[in-house]
This record gives sequence, C-alpha cells and structure tokens, in this order.
Amino acid sequence: MNIKLVVTTIITLLLATQAWSTEKPGHATYSKEEILQEVEGFFGEGAEGLADIVEKAFKEQGRPNAYIAGDEAAAALGIGVRYGKGTLRTASGANQKVYWQGPSIGFDAGINASKVFMMIYKLPGTSAIFQRYPGVEGSLYFIGGVGINYLQVDDTVVAPIRFGAGWRQGVSAGYLDFTREASINPF
Repeated sequence: MNIKLVVTTIITLLLATQAWSTEKPGHATYSKEEILQEVEGFFGEGAEGLADIVEKAFKEQGRPNAYIAGDEAAAALGIGVRYGKGTLRTASGANQKVYWQGPSIGFDAGINASKVFMMIYKLPGTSAIFQRYPGVEGSLYFIGGVGINYLQVDDTVVAPIRFGAGWRQGVSAGYLDFTREASINPF
C-alpha cells in the first residue's frame, strides 16, 4: 500500500469536510442589498433613514444570518412593558413564528405602536432565539420615529429597527424574552 496515496487521500477528505462544514445552510447570511429590500418591503418607502440605519448595523455587526419582521406595542411610566409578535426567517430558509415580551426600567414615559424588523447576527439555530436578550434603549417618538438598538446573549446579537407612532421618550434598560407562545407576563 502506498503511504503517500493514503496520506493524500486523508488530507483531501479532511479539506473537503472542512469546506463543506463552512458552507452549511446554518452559516448562510443575508447581504446588505437583501436586507434593504426586505426592510423597504416591510416598512414601505415612507420610512426615512432606513438605509442609513441598515448601513450602520452592517458596519457595526456585519452580515446577519436571520431576521424577524413583526409588530409590537409598548408603554412606560418609569417602568415599562413591551409585547410583540413576528416571523423569524433565517438565511438558510427556516421560518418560525415568535413572540416577545419584556419589562424595562428607567427614565422613560409614553406609549407607542411599532413595526419592528430585527436583524439577528450569529444565531446558531432557530431554537436559540428562545431566551432573554438584555439591552439598553433610548426612545424619542413624537407621532413617528425610527430607531435601532442592540441586544446580546453570548455571540448572538439582535438589532431591532423600530418604525412607530405614538408619544414616548426616555432611556431605559430591560430585556426581550422570545417565546414560542404569546404571554401577558412580561417577566
């Protein structure tokens, strides 16, 4: 048996396996153009500044491998609550209905309803979304507004873009708890 042939075959198999593992569907990501198209389709062309917000997120976080498109309602008077629902879509083609709720505390007052597009970075699988993601948010809604903030657990980052209506202003800390079922308990 030719030792060179065996070693060459093993090295070739290892390299092929490594190349395949980096191209798995779970490692697929969205390009900036794909996200901009999804964002504009979701929010419509009336939302000013969306391209700038998406550009900022791509510069700071890179290419997302998933996103959630949905709706939410929130209210606060020092202590706040937020409830939402949407669909998680991954670049590898998986779809999952998700709900989120969460409390907040801070110097925050008002009420708002928003359409929300959450870019998600380094999500290892659809089930990994179902946990609490802490973060800090600043809000300023007077009739309408667009904003983004980041929530993170381990390497996974959730970047919600909110386009809403209402009156709300302030700064708060809290978390979003993503669940498979709707819940009225924000904790």
